[in-house]
Amino acid sequence: MLAIVCPGQGSQTPGFLTPWLELPGVRERAEQMAAATGIDLIAHGTVSDEETIKDTAVAQPLIVAAGLLTLPAVVGDAGVTVADFLAGHSVGEITAAAGAGVLQEADAVAFVAKRGAGMAAASAITPTGMSAVLGGSPAEVVARLEECGLTPANMNGAGQVVAAGTMGQLAELAANPPAKARVIPLKVAGAFHTGHMSPAVADLAAFAEGLSAGTPTVPVVSNADGGALTDGEDILARLVTQVTNPVRWDLCMETFVAQGVTGLIELAPAGTLVGLAKRGMKGVETLAVKTPDDLDAAAALIAAHSHSA
Repeated sequence: MLAIVCPGQGSQTPGFLTPWLELPGVRERAEQMAAATGIDLIAHGTVSDEETIKDTAVAQPLIVAAGLLTLPAVVGDAGVTVADFLAGHSVGEITAAAGAGVLQEADAVAFVAKRGAGMAAASAITPTGMSAVLGGSPAEVVARLEECGLTPANMNGAGQVVAAGTMGQLAELAANPPAKARVIPLKVAGAFHTGHMSPAVADLAAFAEGLSAGTPTVPVVSNADGGALTDGEDILARLVTQVTNPVRWDLCMETFVAQGVTGLIELAPAGTLVGLAKRGMKGVETLAVKTPDDLDAAAALIAAHSHSA
């Protein structure tokens, strides 16, 4: 069984989209997505510097667009139904939903542009951020976060919890971390998936009301609880509430393992989720598709693990 997963914010690197634009039709689709978002996705994926693409309002549409641009090249003529499950981490869940057919491509990138702008505005209200907590006892880590007034915004499994809150709260955590744990500040602009993002929800919910949600051709595994969802309206509703809710990637990986997934492919800009899978899904063959040079390996992995192979 095969899972295709889509990365979240922080996975982008300067120039990562450049080689993909050489594939037939990709630049033209990128231009259409740029028109739908009002953001120069081609420039941001090729020549913009790290600081520019770290901006939430830029990073989120860029990451979703990249996943949607590269997905057809990965799955080939057989289409996305070569996979048994799609899933995405945080903003990557929008990529997964669109890849499964819940949202039309233009609607998905317009939705994520609204999401990114709203979350950027919410981040500007109070200086907030996120830090990865690596190692330690999960229970002790969560308890320490609560002592600091922080939220466990991403429960990523494989010994990684991401804490989110004010810069003062994060400094307190770094000064006195949980036992046997390291605290690493992340390059994000705010405390995503916490109450600090509440101002972004109303506008996003109103925007979502104007969208039509289709039935997914492949189940989408939810960040909320690891459930394998087949109702498009439910998936769209969760994309809205996800903005303030923790990401339970640990539960997504548990679902993959419980359902018998044996192969996992991460779409560009890839690497983060494969790293988590290698530690949290032992024995599962993984592939991070970073450039078109990885497409032959993707085809081989699909042939080895897809139910349709």
